[in-house]
Amino acid sequence: MSGTHSQAASILTLEDIRRGLARPAPPPEEHDLHMISLREGTKVTEAAVLVPLVNRDGGVQVLLTQRTAHLRDHAGQISFPGGRVEPGDPDREYTALRETEEEIGLARERIALLGRLPGYEIPSGFRIVPVVGWVEPPFDLKPDEFEVADIFEAPLMHFLDPANYQRREYHFRGRHRHYLAIPYEGRYIWGATAGMLYSLCRLITGK
Repeated sequence: MSGTHSQAASILTLEDIRRGLARPAPPPEEHDLHMISLREGTKVTEAAVLVPLVNRDGGVQVLLTQRTAHLRDHAGQISFPGGRVEPGDPDREYTALRETEEEIGLARERIALLGRLPGYEIPSGFRIVPVVGWVEPPFDLKPDEFEVADIFEAPLMHFLDPANYQRREYHFRGRHRHYLAIPYEGRYIWGATAGMLYSLCRLITGK
């Protein structure tokens, strides 16, 4: 990681993050082939996730989960807490907070909402709204053992360096797909989660 990005992230404040999220979404880059639009006629599942930023003494951390291996959707993947929008949810922020509380036991009272990231659509038909939240320790977590295999934190500074992102490709349902990946200490963060982290990187750094 470059010294410039490391230094910037190490002194990142809550107001820096607020300012970044208030910026207009940057235009797609030419090589951002991982960004897709669902084809007309696709059965869409509306969803929301929380991007939890934890205020630790050593620097801001991103809280992530690893899904259990038996789930029908995105089994075993590293993700943000979240899920499908339910009919009674008044907005996507409510969905993100409700799902986070159900999934990892993080009480909504511990979360200050900061804003949204650009929406993200994935080939399986999910249209996801990422909601960024600020979490002040101490807090308790009670993971849903059916859905969550692990919960961990990673430094935000790792995700603010574009050089840490890898662009990869694969074939899915007869089509050629591109995706982002960002490894971290033996873990492989990829797909929608990596794409949302990259959006966060571009907004905060202004690049």
